[in-house]
Amino acid sequence: MSHAGLVPLLELAEQTRLSEIITGKVSIMTPRIKSGSANPAPKLLGVIAGMCAGADSIDDLDLLRAGGTPILFDDVYAPSTLGTLLREFTFGHARQLESVLRAHLIALAGRTEVLAGIDEQAFIDIDSLLRPVYGHAKQGASYGHTKIAGKQVLRKGLSPLATTISTEAAAPVIAGMRLRAGKTGSGKGAGRMVAQAIATARAAGASGKILVRGDSAYGTRAVVRACRRGQVEFSLVMTKNPAIQRAIASIPDTAWTPVRYPGAVRDPDTGAWISDAEVAEVPYTAFTATTDRITARLVVRRVIDARYPDALFPVWRHHPFFTNSTRPTATADIVHRRHAIIETVFADLIDGPLAHLPSGHFGANSAWALCAAIAHNLLHATGTLAGRSQTRARGATLRRQLIAVPARLARPARTPMLHLPSRWPWAPAWQQLWDHTIGSITGHSPPAAA
Repeated sequence: MSHAGLVPLLELAEQTRLSEIITGKVSIMTPRIKSGSANPAPKLLGVIAGMCAGADSIDDLDLLRAGGTPILFDDVYAPSTLGTLLREFTFGHARQLESVLRAHLIALAGRTEVLAGIDEQAFIDIDSLLRPVYGHAKQGASYGHTKIAGKQVLRKGLSPLATTISTEAAAPVIAGMRLRAGKTGSGKGAGRMVAQAIATARAAGASGKILVRGDSAYGTRAVVRACRRGQVEFSLVMTKNPAIQRAIASIPDTAWTPVRYPGAVRDPDTGAWISDAEVAEVPYTAFTATTDRITARLVVRRVIDARYPDALFPVWRHHPFFTNSTRPTATADIVHRRHAIIETVFADLIDGPLAHLPSGHFGANSAWALCAAIAHNLLHATGTLAGRSQTRARGATLRRQLIAVPARLARPARTPMLHLPSRWPWAPAWQQLWDHTIGSITGHSPPAAA
């Protein structure tokens, strides 16, 4: 078999009750095809396992039937059968699968160190992306705005909205995902998504501070209201309007402090930064004409505009964000800019299961995106059990080092046995993964090297 790493990975899935969670939450009562919704738990588990092995389309799930894999695992289905189940999903069934994502993340946090340090400080980030699709057969596909090479363009596609949870010591994992039409506004449904992410973080052990971060699409009443109800801090970019402009203009020149930025250097005499970026803050009251009126800090970073290199006086570009955190101004700016960590999650998904949205049915693509999120969390939890070097590794790295391990299947005395390669470069990490999953539970020794 070509993917021996699926053995400890699926054992971790069993230990975290993924199959039981799916059985308890996903129920398709009126299927279009009579047998289409039968046995959703093993079928969805097969989709997730295929994604962890590198599948990015329904046809790629056939790798689970290659070689000796069907001998090691029960309930291995054909790709056509798995695609039939995915096409049975509707909007409501996708919400059921989203609750599976949250419940399984909580179970993973209790079993592994996938959210190490969450009891001290947790970060919730929210953002969306536009996955391009082609042709006229994709339900929900429409033209939405995206940024390519720094320019806003219209592109036909579907738009997943995602929330992630991360800590100072742990890479981000996905707390929620929702597929939407391409033309849907980025902030639609964000308030509810943030509220669910806060509840998930609390259930996963976030007993300390939680900071919600987002760009200008999420500096809205709904998101701020969800943060206040959840008693968490927020750091959200505000869309520029006349009130924001007046607040920025009211900041005196003496209040700006240089901060570390690309190209910045230290003054050898004073130790202060000599930089093209400066930060300052001013009190600001948002949503003044509503019942959600709130006064907090407007932290502004200004950067010299590179479009005017020969200007007699500096021409500044201002980047304001609204926050109720108590961090110093410069620190608050640095922490807010780390919101970009959610882009690493999107890069992992695009380099893996979300390389394509494989079905013409919107419900099937919604289920596919949620299975991709579950696979992302499961894969990264597996990495935390393999050792320090895999804790923050990218998904492609984990698949290459821990999952795509070739093994020869033998059956002495009719007992399946895997013989692993003797010179596998990441053998210590793989053996540690085995010890923390199968070895620690069953008492079995790791497979001998061939």
